[in-house]
Amino acid sequence: MNGPAVNGLVSNLHCAAVKKIRSLHHRKGREESGLFFVEGIHIVAEAVQAGAAIMQLVVAPSLLTSRFALEVVESRRRAGVACLEVSEEVFKSLSTKEHPQGLAAVVRQQWSTLADVCYRRELCWVALSGVQDPGNLGAILRTCDAVGAAGVILVGHTTDPYDPEAVRASMGAIFSQRVIRADLPQLAAWKAARRFQLVGTSGAASTDYRSLVYRPPLLLWMGSEQHGLSAEEMALCDAMVRIPMVGRGDSLNLAVATGVVLYEVFNQRRATEAAA
Repeated sequence: MNGPAVNGLVSNLHCAAVKKIRSLHHRKGREESGLFFVEGIHIVAEAVQAGAAIMQLVVAPSLLTSRFALEVVESRRRAGVACLEVSEEVFKSLSTKEHPQGLAAVVRQQWSTLADVCYRRELCWVALSGVQDPGNLGAILRTCDAVGAAGVILVGHTTDPYDPEAVRASMGAIFSQRVIRADLPQLAAWKAARRFQLVGTSGAASTDYRSLVYRPPLLLWMGSEQHGLSAEEMALCDAMVRIPMVGRGDSLNLAVATGVVLYEVFNQRRATEAAA
């Protein structure tokens, strides 16, 4: 794995090991390998704490000065994780950060299936139809983690949750949230077989999002950034809610809208538990 090296460090920008890691910046490389790339002390430490399947650490000794980060590296070495030490130039060629910290990891992707969805006292699941912005997806994963949601169901053609931008925006939630891919017929069949309350969102809905009683087990369904939920998707819902707006804009950012509704669900759950 170490390729051509100088003073024990991989310094060749184009050696096979470095090219393999660089391919993970692209969806094709991630899908073919089932791996993804995470960068930064915080998120690598999150991966370790969450028990993620870390296949390899990538370390630039000249950049890595944090005592905590060095302890993380040493603990993974003792656990048998492969460690690729690279020059500063090579690490910067792999980095997507303006000021790289010298620590990254190659991690195995983790996917769940609709068959895995069951109620385990989590707040809810979130379904996203056709989400295209990886930053939005990552931010939604982060909010799901914050409120105690179970995970995200990606419906139809969507962005990749393991895209570097999505991973970065998730702030480590990619390791705590379950992620599922499904098409509309699969979700419809799952809905018919399960007792989840399916709540969709639309600016044209008559019910204010704060007026609905969200009951567990709950699946909150958010439409795409451009088109929202389709008529076919709305027909599957048990209820439709809207977020009121008084400004000139006709919609909220998808991640913001999802966060608004999730926190209403969260606050209703807290009120119920406090009253019990």
